[in-house]
Order: sequence, then structure tokens, then C-alpha cells
Amino acid sequence: MTVLLTGIDLTLDEVVRVARGGEEVELAPEAVERMRAARAVVDRAVERGDAVYGVTTGVASRKRVSVTADEVAAFNRRLLGSHRVAQGPLAPDDAVRAHALRMANGFASGTTGVRPMLAERLVAALNDREKPSVRMLGSVGQSDLAPNADLANALFDGLELGAGEALWLVNNNAFSTGLAALAVADAGRLLDALHAAGALDLEAFAANLSIVHPEVARTRPSPGLGRSVDRLTERLAGSSLWEPGTARNLQDPLTFRGLPQVLGAALDALSYVTGAVEIELNAASSNPLVVPSEDRVFSVSNLDVACLAAALDFLRIALAPALTSANERLMKLLQAPFSGLPDGLAAEPGLHEDGLAELGNVGHALAAEARLLAQPVSFELGSTTQAEGIEDRMTMAPLAARRLAEMVELGERIVAIELVVAAQAVDVRGGTERLGVETRRTFDLVRERLPFVAPGGTVAPDLEPVRALVRSGLT
Repeated sequence: MTVLLTGIDLTLDEVVRVARGGEEVELAPEAVERMRAARAVVDRAVERGDAVYGVTTGVASRKRVSVTADEVAAFNRRLLGSHRVAQGPLAPDDAVRAHALRMANGFASGTTGVRPMLAERLVAALNDREKPSVRMLGSVGQSDLAPNADLANALFDGLELGAGEALWLVNNNAFSTGLAALAVADAGRLLDALHAAGALDLEAFAANLSIVHPEVARTRPSPGLGRSVDRLTERLAGSSLWEPGTARNLQDPLTFRGLPQVLGAALDALSYVTGAVEIELNAASSNPLVVPSEDRVFSVSNLDVACLAAALDFLRIALAPALTSANERLMKLLQAPFSGLPDGLAAEPGLHEDGLAELGNVGHALAAEARLLAQPVSFELGSTTQAEGIEDRMTMAPLAARRLAEMVELGERIVAIELVVAAQAVDVRGGTERLGVETRRTFDLVRERLPFVAPGGTVAPDLEPVRALVRSGLT
């Protein structure tokens, strides 16, 4: 398959397919025509001698200084060079590919004044599997100047840029949006895994399945709650827990009883944030804005992505209780007073062995760190004298995306522990015959990667095989 860039309909799934699957990219013919039309508007403005920010003038506090035609090439080189101030480690290859794809799609929209050849160069770099070096740190999310300059230097060094093209290369939020798209996609897979692990927890705990009665969702008509109830019900189909008198408790602890409510809230957040990201993937996020229908180029602030940063904050806040609850469930399965099983899920009662008990400490550490990452960053506002005080806003969108990615990674490890603990509890409680079809499949997938901890055994020191299973979403 090929992803066709039109500038208006790039999807989250397409970003993942290009960034991680190496799918080919192509510019739509109509996008090329839009870019030509937009560039013609810029050329006419230059010919008229219009004052256009970053095209015929300097930028920031130098906006009152004119850039003449014979100064354009040197001005562009200096502009890119002066913005190559990013710091820190290199961004992963998939993040850079998402970055380049989003930039190309932004150019394809025809809202900047770059020539089609710049978008074509980005597409060629993607299709040729080039690996530009882009550093992670240094953007406040009010256009990703520093990482964009890294990408532009890697791909356009030696190319003589036209008036305004250097500014349009750096003055957009392609880096933030690319990072966000991948992090949100990963969060969706994590929520799939949380449902699979949660269903196995219910089996392992011999929980009361009244929590997924259809009336739960009907009487509280939240879309996410309804989807979560349906997912858990499907995963528990065929379980003996549906039989009267099988549940151990009339009412289970809240982290078991409230499983669909907590995961449903996270699904609602994910739905909202996915929509926000897909809008931003196709939005004009550059300054200045070219409007061919009016033959005008003028300054705007579409580079302010508060909408994206706040949405990413929202998703992290919604994920925090889901991960805390997952950790609480695994802790209760490890403790005899709650589970009715030997402490630490030792293979037999009365043993002096730890069983899986020490995984509880790891779970606490990971869950605590994940909760700290939920702190919002989009309200951050720095007082600044940059550009004579004009650049006085920041969204911290790149940080919001990075923290979501870090939180998802911690979540994958929490869910891996949750699955290992639940599988051990299922074995200790009496085997798999009573499991549902899907919960049995989840159990078998875990057991393919890690064995039961028998008497005299210890927990495997490496849970990465199960984490890899979690990354697949267990779907």
C-alpha cells in the first residue's frame, strides 16, 4: 500500500504505517498544484515588495529589517543555522519519520509558500529510508524550531532555498505532532492490553461478574464505559464465573469492581485525543499563512498547539488511574487475605518461598513513576524577553508527547507484571479449565513466554517477552 499525501486527510494509522512499517509515500497531484499556486502568491508578494514576515523581512525582533532579493540565500542559510540549537539524545527513527511525514503533509496543504520540490524531498527521504539526525530537546511547542532545523539541515543542506522557505521549514509543529501521533497509537494498544489483563485478573481473583452486566452501561451511557463493558464481556465469554455461586465475593474491591469504569474513562479520553491529533496532522501550523484565494500572505498564530498539548495532558491523566488500578489488582492477587491464595502466589501453601511477592515492589515503583508523568504541562507559561517579549507563549507540546510515550512504556511493564501475576494465580487456584475462550488464550500467550513458578523456583528476572506481548495489544 501507499500513503497518498493530500494535506487534508492524513490519519493516525497512516502515520504509524509509514513511521514503523516503512510504507511508501506519494504526493497527490492536487497537492502539488496547491503548492505551486501558493508559491505563486509568495513570488508576487516579493515582486510587489510587500512586507511579509520571514519572506521579505527578518524574523522575531528583526522583523522590521528588510531582506532584499540578493540577500535571500544568505538569510536562509543563517536562519537554519541559527535555529540548530536542539539538545539531548537523537530522536528514534520512527519519531523522525513521523516528523518528516507530518511536515510533508503540511506543505501539501498549500498553506505555506514552499515549492513542491521541498515536499518531494521529504517524501523521497521517507521512501529511501534515510535516517536524518534530529535531537529531542529544545522546543517549547510554539513551533518546533530547533528539531525542525535539524531535519532541514539533514535533508536540504546545499539546496538554495527561495524567499521564505527556510522559515516555513522551521516554523511549524511537525515534530510535536509526529511524536504525539506515535504516543497516542501506543496508548491505544496499551488500553487493549489493559482490557485483556483486566479480564484475566477477574478470572484469577474469582471475581463477581455483575460488574459487566449490560445495565451498567445502559444506565450510565458513557461511550467508553459501554465499549469497555463489551470488551470485557467478550473476553470473559465461556468463563465459569458466569455460573451462579462461582464468585468468591458479593462485592469485590473497587479496582476489580470499577474495572470498566476506569478503562472506559481512558477509552473516552483516547477517542477525544485521537480526534485532536488527526486534526493537527492536517492543520496549518505554520506562520505566515498563504491564502491563494485572496492572493495574500499574512502572520497568524496557528503554530500555537495548546489544543494538542492539553489533549495529551488529558490522556495521561486518564491513564494514571488505569495503571494505578492495574497495580492494585496485582498486589491483591499477591496477598492471601484478598486472594484466598498463598502469599506471593507460592505454588503450595506453607512454603517459605517468596513466590512472586517481590514483583509487588516493582509494580509500586513503576506505577508511582507513571503517576508522576501525568502532571499536566500545557499550562506552563514562561515569562520571556525573546523577540522583544512577543514570543511570550509556550505549549510544551513536545514534552506532553514525550511524557505520554514514557508513561505508556511504564504501563507496558506494569501490565506485563499484571499478566504474570494473574497467570500464576490462575494456576494456583486450580488451572485453566474454568477460563473463558479469550482469557484462556491470554493465559496461554503468557505461558508461552514464561513458565509457572513451581516449588523451589523463582520468578524470571526478565519479563521483556511478556512486555513484547503487551506491545502487541493482545488482540
